[in-house]
Amino acid sequence: MSRPLRLVAVSGGLQRPSKSAALAEHLSDLIADEIPCEQRLVELGQLAPQLAGAVWRSQLPEMVERELAAVEQADVLVVATPVFRGAYTGLFKHFFDFVHQDALIDKPVLLAATGGSERHALVIDHQLRPLFSFFQARTLPLGVYATDKDFVDYRLHDEALIQRAALAVQRALPLVELMHRARPWVAEEMAAA
Repeated sequence: MSRPLRLVAVSGGLQRPSKSAALAEHLSDLIADEIPCEQRLVELGQLAPQLAGAVWRSQLPEMVERELAAVEQADVLVVATPVFRGAYTGLFKHFFDFVHQDALIDKPVLLAATGGSERHALVIDHQLRPLFSFFQARTLPLGVYATDKDFVDYRLHDEALIQRAALAVQRALPLVELMHRARPWVAEEMAAA
């Protein structure tokens, strides 16, 4: 039997509780309902004091290094960020600036974002997809965008959004399962090279 899927969710939310973290956790839970997973949530708002001022990865404290390693070693990522001024948060970008440029090659990434209104929904395709394309990650077909009105007490409440999240995960599962099964072979191939 293969090992459980390493599923890491990254929330760019700056506060706790966070709608972005709630959305990331909801999507992660949907994946975990279908595939045995080891789930981990990386909340960038909690890392902000340790990230601030670091220019090189060698300057980061161990706590941040552990979270970066978890992202780099994940089998699948769920990333969610609030939208600030039409893009992901600066903290979100700063964190991913430290991720090794080859660490996410072919890694499935489910994209999600939260914002105050629908006018920011294109952040997924205009900001997040290009960022993860740089890493040569496999961004999954459907992104999930939620607005403030889609939540009640930091839990998804809107039925249409809940259905879109479920559809995004269902459409992602074949690729996630395929990549997870292929991972040991890829690791052996790289070790032999």
